[in-house]
Amino acid sequence: MKALCWYGKKNVQVSNVPDPSIINPRDAIIRVTTTAICGSDLHLYDGYIPTMQKGDILGHEFMGEVVEVGGGVNNLNKGDRVVVPFTIACGRCFFCKRELWSACDNSNPNAWTAETLYGSTGSALFGYSHMMGGYAGGQAEYVRVPFADVGPVKIPEELPDEKVLFLSDIFPTGYQAAENCNIQPGDTVAVWGCGPVGQCAIKSAYLLGAERVIAIDHVPARLRLAAEEGKAETLNFDDESIYNKLTEMTGGMGPDACIDAVGLEAHGNTIDALYDRAKTALYLATDRAHALRQAIRACRKGGTVSVAGVYGGFLDKFPFGAAFAKGLTFKMGQTNVHKYLRPLLKLIEDGKIDPSFLITHRLNLADAAEGYDTFKNNPDECIKVILKPNGLSRSALN
Repeated sequence: MKALCWYGKKNVQVSNVPDPSIINPRDAIIRVTTTAICGSDLHLYDGYIPTMQKGDILGHEFMGEVVEVGGGVNNLNKGDRVVVPFTIACGRCFFCKRELWSACDNSNPNAWTAETLYGSTGSALFGYSHMMGGYAGGQAEYVRVPFADVGPVKIPEELPDEKVLFLSDIFPTGYQAAENCNIQPGDTVAVWGCGPVGQCAIKSAYLLGAERVIAIDHVPARLRLAAEEGKAETLNFDDESIYNKLTEMTGGMGPDACIDAVGLEAHGNTIDALYDRAKTALYLATDRAHALRQAIRACRKGGTVSVAGVYGGFLDKFPFGAAFAKGLTFKMGQTNVHKYLRPLLKLIEDGKIDPSFLITHRLNLADAAEGYDTFKNNPDECIKVILKPNGLSRSALN
């Protein structure tokens, strides 16, 4: 089959690779009908995530049609359309039973690698380094799905791929980020980063009862989308002091909750942002924490900082004293996707949200390398790229 493979920093190529096969009775093989390039994939593309190996198949946002199931999978049949969560979870361990699916104890066969760096391992992830399991990703014609008896969710025939694809990652990620804010009636939520996850967080904050959402970015197209689709107030960090403006907009208190939907490659034009860029360029730091620092400083006393953006290593100049003095609550982590699949699917079925508004580029799998370059280098044109490895799905023809 054909798949998009990683060959080094900023070097991804579509290659011929062996077809996947059933290895465990709880496996399924999915023919991928639609997949997507995620902002987290850019961290791999830019070389920030360790333990990648040449030839690794990328991609963790995908859906498709079941073509084969192992003997232990009784919930799926050949021909079922499914969305697959990007986190791989066994469904039976201490953490899965408590719906902490992204902390699964059993899905990462390379747990020792993550334990060496982090002290413990989270769940395995599709297409996201050997530290996170080494599983082949879904930017491919076919993919093996482990623990298919607890992961994939069936999709009704009347819903096209583009409406439901983002249940695999960015919609639950944005929703969890907003849910972690413990939003109360009348709350103001500030969102750093208006990429796809940030846009989903904006929509989700309103769904969960926020009165105001303030979106922060510097890419004009993203700010326009946040204002027009998300109904958010917007701030461009190139033009204004974010702390001063947020303080002014909230009567001197600061937002009730702040969401960091940026993560380890934060941009900025202040001294600390320039410091971050210099240190990471010299390999003296792993992550650029500028957006997170801003969120901590701006959040009101007793407020919540919710972190949805990916961080990979160790943060420099972290303002922990400010967080302590203000009594902030922090909520963060990989998304417990399994928890949200069915409730968010119901929101889509009921017409309360249509995540397809994010899609700006539709490409064949053969053009995936071009898609990565566009997503990385043309943010004012590109919000979200989807790929069609096997041509149009049946639902896309509706």
